[in-house]
Amino acid sequence: MDFPTRHLHQPLPYDPAYEVPEEGEAETTASLIEAMQHIAATVDQDTGHAHRGVHAKSHGLLRGELRVLNNLPPDYAQGLFSHPGAAWPVVLRLSTTPGDLLDDKVSTPRGMAVKVVGVPGARLPDGAGDVTQDFVMVNGPTFQAPTARQFLGSVKLLAATTDKAPGLKKALSAALRGAEKVVEAVGGESVALKGLGGHPETHILGETFYTVVPLLYGRYMAKLSLAPLSPELRALKDQPVALAHKPNGLRGAVVDFMTDHAAEWELRVQLCTDLAAMPIEDATVEWSAPWVTVARISAPPQAGWTHGLSVLVDDGMQFNPWHCIAEHRPLGSIMRVRRAVYAASGRFRAERNQVALAEPHNLDHWREH
Repeated sequence: MDFPTRHLHQPLPYDPAYEVPEEGEAETTASLIEAMQHIAATVDQDTGHAHRGVHAKSHGLLRGELRVLNNLPPDYAQGLFSHPGAAWPVVLRLSTTPGDLLDDKVSTPRGMAVKVVGVPGARLPDGAGDVTQDFVMVNGPTFQAPTARQFLGSVKLLAATTDKAPGLKKALSAALRGAEKVVEAVGGESVALKGLGGHPETHILGETFYTVVPLLYGRYMAKLSLAPLSPELRALKDQPVALAHKPNGLRGAVVDFMTDHAAEWELRVQLCTDLAAMPIEDATVEWSAPWVTVARISAPPQAGWTHGLSVLVDDGMQFNPWHCIAEHRPLGSIMRVRRAVYAASGRFRAERNQVALAEPHNLDHWREH
């Protein structure tokens, strides 16, 4: 189809015709559910506890606040961000990508999941009664696969290698990090090398995170990003973390920092202005539109991670981009298949761990943990 374009920086209103279902999307969804459940079941058998199929290991569990900026331009004052000065509590979950609980020396891409609690607005039918808005991000602007079907191939590989030779994974990760340094020395970067275990051993709180795949932004289409803002947080960018003989070294680094420091991020939005250059059905394309800050997220000094918080958040909560108001509904094939995959993952964990997963309406119980 011929994609419409707009004047430079003028956002393109969403049209349902822009979303094109992928051939065999239902079959892809079913296969993804099966692969994710295989990962979770393998880890459950090994540890006696069911974890997420991906991003199983948390490195930081934080409570903070999201505050919408005042005087946003009308195009950016959409959905959640149409309430100038409004503030809501948030839960932040820092993680790394594998579904098995690996030594941090197996250095993989990082994630930040944000749950905003108490958000007003019309919901999707399966979210009736909820008051949460989730944004699920990773520390890179593009996804590893353009479509859901190609993503399935990566997940099948993860499923096949879950619980296989953790010592070999550490050795492979070290080799991949060396290869990635060579690539970066000549000004490049390899998403593949980082994804396989070649991510630099740097502080997770110094990362900038991206939704990677798009969502509705009121009447428009957008990607979101969360970037360090406070000076202490920005100083952690590319800061090395010693992980030798520290299987949970990233978690320790978060705890050490958050015990003594507050943290502040800026939440930024990138609006689609041209579907040919900024497609919503190819998640490997980095959008070229400018980033505009619409809110800030702050977290006071706190524990950073405890076993009690892990029970509350890792076991009791699910971070899912389909936990949303209708004005921020996910877009594209990657997001569409996530709807059923996340739901199935949550059901599996709830059943195996014998806990009830429910979207919070407040965070009153946080201090108990």
